[in-house]
Amino acid sequence: MDRESARRAAEILGRGGVLALTGAGISVESGIAPFRGPGGLWSKYDPALFEIDRFYENPKRIWDLMRQVFFRDIAKAAPNTAHLALAAMESAGLVDGVVTQNIDGLHQRAGSRRVIEFHGGLSRLRCLQCLRAFEANAQAIARDVPLCRECGGTLKPDVIFFGEAIPPEASSEAMEMARRAASILIVGTSGEVMPAAALPMTAKRAGASVIEINLSPSRHTPAVTDIFLQAKAGAALGALLEQLGLGAPGG
Repeated sequence: MDRESARRAAEILGRGGVLALTGAGISVESGIAPFRGPGGLWSKYDPALFEIDRFYENPKRIWDLMRQVFFRDIAKAAPNTAHLALAAMESAGLVDGVVTQNIDGLHQRAGSRRVIEFHGGLSRLRCLQCLRAFEANAQAIARDVPLCRECGGTLKPDVIFFGEAIPPEASSEAMEMARRAASILIVGTSGEVMPAAALPMTAKRAGASVIEINLSPSRHTPAVTDIFLQAKAGAALGALLEQLGLGAPGG
């Protein structure tokens, strides 16, 4: 990671008004596999299995798959340095909020208070019949097909399957934050998935600086990024936190 670029990034972030946009790359250091790339989930599982129609057709099969693919690793994962750094920056009044494409809940567990989950979260279950939400505790998800205790309907993880729309309230809130942001901090996302991929351009057009942390250039890098920090999320955000005078993450 280039020191001068990191210094400039810290200077911009120190002015506040930061919107963070995070993807799977921020949680890799917590032991959660990304979706794309070598070793990613889509190299092991057919993405078509996670289409909402598949869930309706055979909820037991998809629940078995969800437990195997997601819930097992999420249960063992803990927030890493990158999650903790963003939470510390929010506590210091620099980060206004986090928009995440992740479903692992690690931002909330790290202490971030304003988190917009574009793709939902595994901490909740949603009834397909009455639409009530419930905590996804171990007892609930252990059943072959969890059922709603209110109406007996089928529960699904409260995440966005392929074929489902992003919650409109999440999309509109994120876009409004992007328009107001002084800077947007991209962490661990390739810019492949809409509508999250549109947020940096939205912020840029409104006058925001764009800082990107990724292991390799993304679709954002040539299009909108002002400062590119090529590094692991934890190392880069930990270093930025110290440059901001906020100490070590979690300290």
